[in-house]
Formats: sequence, structure tokens, C-alpha cells
Amino acid sequence: MENLTTRGRATRLAATALGLALLVVGTFWGSDDDFPFGPFRMYSTSTPPNAPAPDTRVEGVNSSGALIDLDQNATGIRRAEIEGQQARYAADPTLLTEVADAYAERHPDAPALVEVRIVIRWHGIRAGRPTGQHTDETVVRWQAPR
Repeated sequence: MENLTTRGRATRLAATALGLALLVVGTFWGSDDDFPFGPFRMYSTSTPPNAPAPDTRVEGVNSSGALIDLDQNATGIRRAEIEGQQARYAADPTLLTEVADAYAERHPDAPALVEVRIVIRWHGIRAGRPTGQHTDETVVRWQAPR
């Protein structure tokens, strides 16, 4: 086994110090986007036992008035991608045209979508258990120009 040179030892120590500094800075001032150097809040927080649980979905209305579930099978877009970009969609609902286009590409013979919306179903929770009640909240809506 060869001994590490002074230069090699210094390089490893510098890399270790940089990694530790990034972890400390990320822990106190980072966000999920900075992972692995920032906190991954999804696993480091909990919801109060009586707070409603969100279930996000994307749905559309086609030109014949039918309600279409725009899940991954219908569009190729994962729900996590929608949830992760929800603030962008809220700021600019026209971005939901991408979802409508993805649906049209997968279903060329289907009637065109005239509306796409992001809906959160809030499931009631009491003492950490589902109550069986829920409410739906449309958080973003895009309608096709007429």
C-alpha cells in the first residue's frame, strides 16, 4: 500500500472541508432544490394530526364536455412534475397548454381539450385518521381561446 503524498492529503482535506461547508450552509439556508447539500424537507417535517391531506391531480375538459383524468398514462407527465412546478403554473396558467399538447399527442383521435386545471383534493384527517370527507380546490385553470 502506498502512502498518500502531502499534496494528495491536502486535496482530500480541502474536498472534505468544502463538502462540510456546503452541508452546513445548505442545512441553514438551503432548499429542496439544493439536495444533497440542502435539507430534503419532504422527510424532515410532519403534518399536524388534524390537518387535511392534499392529493393533487390534473384534469381536463374536452370539446364535448367530458371530464378527462390527465394522469401519467394520458399525458406522459408524472404528477410529481406537476406538483413540483405548481407555482410556475399558478403564475402563468398558459403553461398548462403543455399538458393539453401532451394529451393531444397521445390521443390524436380524441376531442381537443378546451380546459386544463390543477385540482387539489383535501382529504379530511382527524387524530391522524381519514374522516372520509374531502373538498376539491381548483388552484390553476387554463381555458383554450375561443
